[in-house]
Amino acid sequence: MSHNSKAWVRYPLQVINYSVFMLLVWYFSAAPSFEHLGENEAVVALTLSHAGQHKEPCRRLTQEELAKLPPNMRKPVECGRERSPLLIEVKMDDQILFKKKANPPGLYRDGSIDLFMDTRIPAGPHSFSIQMNDSIHVEGFNFSHQQMVDVAPAQLLVIGFDVSNGFSVK
Repeated sequence: MSHNSKAWVRYPLQVINYSVFMLLVWYFSAAPSFEHLGENEAVVALTLSHAGQHKEPCRRLTQEELAKLPPNMRKPVECGRERSPLLIEVKMDDQILFKKKANPPGLYRDGSIDLFMDTRIPAGPHSFSIQMNDSIHVEGFNFSHQQMVDVAPAQLLVIGFDVSNGFSVK
């Protein structure tokens, strides 16, 4: 009997709770205005996944060294696992947008480096220069790309990298 006698209190409280919840959902779905980009802005993003060159060059094993190894371990070429860090620099109109030196991840420093960086830029024509070094044996940069791009307002400009094709700006 006590369960039914409190129903007259419980149901109006549930209606109030649900109403407050729905008002909060409505408010946060419409009221706080958020502007992702300004009127004449765009976004440039650099995204790449790349493993640097090996730090030590591979070497051929002699017949004596191969004979000392168990048969299942006999490879004619031995390569170290550790890779070089990446140094990347992105310039827009001779101003540095991104500059990063990234060390390879992993227990043996042999993993692929994943980078994602983005920033807002003004729309309009811009000159982009992208340079990267993935080898400690090379002075300066061993990958380079220059391109003029007319960036539209609210455009997402993506700079990508592929070993066979180099950098691309799309």
